[in-house]
Amino acid sequence: MTRAVAAEVTPAETNSGRHRGTLRRLRAPGVLTLLTAALAATVVAGLGMGAVDIPAGHVLAVLADRLAGIDTGVAVDSQHAEVLWAIRLPRVVLAILVGAALGIAGAALQGIFRNPLADPGVVGASAGASLGASVAIVLGVSALGTMTQPVTAFLGALAATTLVYLMSRRAGRTEVVTLLLTGLAITAVVEAAVGLLTSAADDQELRDLTFWRLGSLGGATWDTVTMAAPFTILAVAVLPGLARRLNVLALGEREAGHLGVATERVRAVVVVLASMGVGAAVAAAGLIAFVGLIVPHLIRVTAGPDHRIVLPGSAVGGALLLVGADLISRTAVAPIELPLGVITGLLGGPFFLWLLHRTRREQGGWA
Repeated sequence: MTRAVAAEVTPAETNSGRHRGTLRRLRAPGVLTLLTAALAATVVAGLGMGAVDIPAGHVLAVLADRLAGIDTGVAVDSQHAEVLWAIRLPRVVLAILVGAALGIAGAALQGIFRNPLADPGVVGASAGASLGASVAIVLGVSALGTMTQPVTAFLGALAATTLVYLMSRRAGRTEVVTLLLTGLAITAVVEAAVGLLTSAADDQELRDLTFWRLGSLGGATWDTVTMAAPFTILAVAVLPGLARRLNVLALGEREAGHLGVATERVRAVVVVLASMGVGAAVAAAGLIAFVGLIVPHLIRVTAGPDHRIVLPGSAVGGALLLVGADLISRTAVAPIELPLGVITGLLGGPFFLWLLHRTRREQGGWA
């Protein structure tokens, strides 16, 4: 149990611990408000900036007209309006969906495993989704039309995480350390399978796989948004309903069981929902690392460990991070577009190392 969680759920607190917990509880609603405002501002910037710059007032005028039928009286160039509606808006909406799904999935997985280092990549979800989508690309599976790739990615993520989960169980219990190590092993095997598929791909499929594995929103269309939306929205909408159970689970499995929480059932539901969100995100945007690791930790640092704040905060924060990262990828070295996975990797890699050493220092080692 981390010090932050212990400070929240343990009756015997030090004065300084109680003071920090009170400050975090008072700050939590403000954190969500600030994140939402920052997301709104970043969305407007993402819609306006690019090869063709569109003023913020024109962006708002187009959105008001197309979404609500409101005429603001601002004269907007028809070409700008078409660029915004057909190219940039689906890309930004997809970034919101993918970022929210990855952020909340990471927060929920960290909650059920009670480990700040857990994220969709560590427990096999991202690798499984990658394998499912790769199978659809290389074998030309299209039985479900535009829904084929997210469905195969979801099935791959669900299969990988379920396998990790079952192989980690012993005597009806799942040990966190064993689960994480099993996740790393399964991820290695799945990545090898993806490598075999890549070696069997033709030139066009190889280009698609390479571009997709680097992560990008460059191919976003309204069809892509429609394809990913049902899975990501369901995960983002349902997971916050498990917040209270995750708070109790932070006390430990035995204690949570005594308090009436069906720990294995909660864990299974979280794994399925997280796999659904991650699978759709990977199918739509490729492999994007570290969103599910960075965002939940930052929310806990600023607003405390209460999952009633951490889960929605991670969804909004994940959306904010991905919209901002996509804006950087499009504009940093324009007209060249950087892979989105490279941007998040450059941000997340050093953060992961810092978090690793911080966790080790606070726990006095890994034993």
